[in-house]
Amino acid sequence: MTVAASMVSEGGPAASPEAASSDTVGDYHGSRLAYDPRRDVLWNALWDFHFKHRIAPDDCVLDLGAGYANFINSVTARRRIAVDLWPGLAEHVAPGVEALVAPVTDLSALASGSVDFAFASNLFEHLPPDVCVATLSEIRRVLKPSGRLTLLQPNYRYAYREYFDDYTHVAVYSHVSLPDMLRAHGWEVDEVRPRFLPLSVKSRLPVRRALIGAYLRSPFKPLGKQMLVGARPLHKSR
Repeated sequence: MTVAASMVSEGGPAASPEAASSDTVGDYHGSRLAYDPRRDVLWNALWDFHFKHRIAPDDCVLDLGAGYANFINSVTARRRIAVDLWPGLAEHVAPGVEALVAPVTDLSALASGSVDFAFASNLFEHLPPDVCVATLSEIRRVLKPSGRLTLLQPNYRYAYREYFDDYTHVAVYSHVSLPDMLRAHGWEVDEVRPRFLPLSVKSRLPVRRALIGAYLRSPFKPLGKQMLVGARPLHKSR
């Protein structure tokens, strides 16, 4: 599985550095996060092998820090919403996907209790703690009583060597600290996968659908440095 792991690559670092000013970030998408078609292959496979079984066709799905919209474009659902501060978001969403250019702390364009499934990939490490808490508050507001939040993040426990190669990373989370933070702010954590995916698509090896499926099914996760955490707001019933 070592070769397969290298081919799977980045769990979708499509998120923009939401909390930083444009002067600080500069041309982030042109330097650190250039468009890479391999992410589309990855997310289409992740949809078929993982998320498809968790999202119903009639759901409303929210992608926070959507970046190139790789995740939300792969989703099949009644309503799909992508949120990012990056003005280029609208150029990358698929037909039928709503593009909301706004900070993740301001989801006022969405009605309370309107979202079934909220998702953020490689976002929270870009947010200072106070911004992260404000973001969680907004997610709580827009989720339905049965709503769910899923986070995909670099796991510092396993990715500490590369973690700060991204100059916009300002917060550190592991599969221990991220669930603890969620619980401390009123979330019930019901899923923790410390080694869900390898870290990066920046590999010379091809990203192949079959290898991604094999990696997800395997109990062994070589090079697994991205964690997946699922949670529900405690004050909402299932």
